[in-house]
Amino acid sequence: MNDEKILSAESITRELDTRFIGQRIFYYPSLTSTMEVARQKAQQGAAEGTVILTDEQTAGRGRLKRLWLSPKGSIALSIILYPGINHLPSILMLASLAVVHSIESVTGLKPQIKWPNDVLINDRKVCGILVENDLRGNTVNHTMIGIGINANLRISDFPEVVSVATSLSTELGREVSRFNLIKYLLIEVERLYLVLTAGGSVYEEWRDRLITLGRNVRVDTGEAIYEGVAESVARDGSLLIRSTNGSMTKVVAGDVTLPE
Repeated sequence: MNDEKILSAESITRELDTRFIGQRIFYYPSLTSTMEVARQKAQQGAAEGTVILTDEQTAGRGRLKRLWLSPKGSIALSIILYPGINHLPSILMLASLAVVHSIESVTGLKPQIKWPNDVLINDRKVCGILVENDLRGNTVNHTMIGIGINANLRISDFPEVVSVATSLSTELGREVSRFNLIKYLLIEVERLYLVLTAGGSVYEEWRDRLITLGRNVRVDTGEAIYEGVAESVARDGSLLIRSTNGSMTKVVAGDVTLPE
């Protein structure tokens, strides 16, 4: 079956057994950024669970405003949510777990999570996740989850990232069904989101999936660099780093490297 043909809003929604995630999908062959369109849709009052999906993202970005490559063959989508403010710290955890579960289900590969939200396979990045919240005081106007998965890419075609990135097709030695991956991903996002809104927690599984804990790390927050042992993570997702002098630093967000 032709992957490009089945990647449409109608085909995905038709096979989705969800209450609200993915029941409204806006599909575009090419976009600068799914997050930009998601922000516009949210400001216009889009229903919770609305998804923006594209075949190609020409100006996507990751955390710390870095460029995120999303050429044809990858998966790039954004999901609009309206959570309570108490659920915000768990949204990033939920998103990375949903990606891990869907990759496992569709491919049989064993992805790992590097704090806070990078999904790796064999120590190379296969997925980037970005969560943006629009707040007014203690009220959440909207939350957007952006997910970019290197699905069917020949990483050797992108020499600038070949040392740090991989793709599902590279790891499998064959192409993966983007349609199935997107379907599982949206189902998992809804399942975990409903766990949260029913008073449950995703923190424990997210913590246990982290490959960062117990290892020497170097964390660049964009404003400062911290080095030490990643001792634990707080329930709000912050990383607790023990430096060589014994002091503890709490890092809310940053880019982690794991020295050899």
